[in-house]
Amino acid sequence: MKLTGADILVRTLIEQGCKTVFGYPGGQILNVYDSLYKYGDEITHVLAAHEQGAAHAADGYARSTGKVGVVIATSGPGATNLVTGIATAMLDSVPLVAITGNVGSDSIGRDSFQEIDITGVTLPITKHNYFVGSVEELADTLREAFRIASSGRPGPVLVDVPKNVQISSCEYEPLPPALPDEKFAAKDIRVEQAAELINSSVRPYVYVGGGVISAGAYDEAIALAETIDAPIGCSLMGISAVPTKNPRFLGMQGMHGHYASSVAFSESDCIIALGGRFNDRVTGDREKFNEKKHIVHIDVDGSELGKNVTVEVGLRGDLKLTLEKLIKLLSKKHLPAWQARIGELKAVESQYSCDKGGLNPHTAMYALNEFLGENTAVATDVGQHQMWAAQDLSFSKPRRFISSGGLGTMGFGMGAAIGAAIGSGERSVLVTGDGSFGMNLNELATAVSYRVPLVVLIMNNGVLGMVRQWQTLFFGKRYSNTVLARKTDFTALAKAFGAEGERAETLGELKSALYHAFSYDGAYVIDCAVDKDEMVFPMVPPGASVENLILK
Repeated sequence: MKLTGADILVRTLIEQGCKTVFGYPGGQILNVYDSLYKYGDEITHVLAAHEQGAAHAADGYARSTGKVGVVIATSGPGATNLVTGIATAMLDSVPLVAITGNVGSDSIGRDSFQEIDITGVTLPITKHNYFVGSVEELADTLREAFRIASSGRPGPVLVDVPKNVQISSCEYEPLPPALPDEKFAAKDIRVEQAAELINSSVRPYVYVGGGVISAGAYDEAIALAETIDAPIGCSLMGISAVPTKNPRFLGMQGMHGHYASSVAFSESDCIIALGGRFNDRVTGDREKFNEKKHIVHIDVDGSELGKNVTVEVGLRGDLKLTLEKLIKLLSKKHLPAWQARIGELKAVESQYSCDKGGLNPHTAMYALNEFLGENTAVATDVGQHQMWAAQDLSFSKPRRFISSGGLGTMGFGMGAAIGAAIGSGERSVLVTGDGSFGMNLNELATAVSYRVPLVVLIMNNGVLGMVRQWQTLFFGKRYSNTVLARKTDFTALAKAFGAEGERAETLGELKSALYHAFSYDGAYVIDCAVDKDEMVFPMVPPGASVENLILK
């Protein structure tokens, strides 16, 4: 059948199994929006308040479902407003297809109204991107974009579609959804080398990264730890890959990780890294980190092997398939001395657990835990609140902790929480700070307009907390531009947007507010008072090692 490029674009999205897209219309993408109207009974468009919010919503949708998220924007500022969202997805390996309109091909390079070379702009922050030269290329280009976004290490792909391609017509033949590239396990010889190294270890440690979630290798990661009698720790991106209550799980390690997890990570003689990238927040001083330990690193992206730390054995391959081969070669271990040491570390950590009564960041997170269902996705923004959530919230299922790890994007959480709720069909929670919330609070209009069941918990301390913490510890308490001193009434703001909200200044008030929020059919904002001098501990100072860990 003969269709316009705009119709082909929308029909191809439907063909690929896409049921929901996020975006914002504009002049150079209007034909596509006309087609979205035409096929509205087969595909839903969620209108965000800003293109950045739309990109984060598509990202949250992808993280919560494992499907490819789709965001659509017009040319010029519409396209550039996607850049932060695309970069966020790139650094956290999230499958995303961004579709932008552009001026007609004959106007490219003439500084036309709202013309921008968006493929040039996004080249460093996408797995691949395309400028569609003709309508005949459009369907196959989109199919390839979906394949690339979901293959191997997932990531964002951008497709820029000029106006003339949207208007032109050609024959369209629907095809089955594009499949990701075939998965493969690491080579047998590398798996055998890894097994030999792991079998000789007496203090093994399983380090779970976000790749475990992408690969769906949850059971295999736990089975590995059970086989070799190892504790499990995780990066920020690995949170929720292993149930929080699993007895082997020590929590997040690294700069603001749990004490037991970080010290065990340091003291282990063999780290088995699963889909993590050993960034600076995880390793600290890399020279000291590499001392007296062997590292087995499994990742689908071979460029990560040995990139940040020295790796004894690097295995390139799908995590699930590779672990299935590896576990069969491992000896069943029982390591009482190592487990005794883990017990000692847990005992020390318990001494530093929050013992203050009343409302504080930790008791706030514990209170939130009481209301979280096993399917409730929690999105965060970036800052102290993010670390408190990472340390204290409890998860029993994967894909339920959604946070910007690599780029550290303040303003990410609101859109992501909306996308997660729409993707999962369940209520979601946003844990944010007053600084982060101020960046994209306009998306509260989106949540209200679409009746998204969303609880927003603002940890309001009146400052840019994480930056102020660094100023306190390392800059002689010179608080340069981190005291917000804003007069914003978040409860009144919520009601102005059409949501509900209340202020909590005591633990009792917070629990009451959470009860109201989780009982409400829509968006509910809780303005939770937090002392500006509360800090995130433990903390490994930047560039230091675990020996320099600040506990309190």
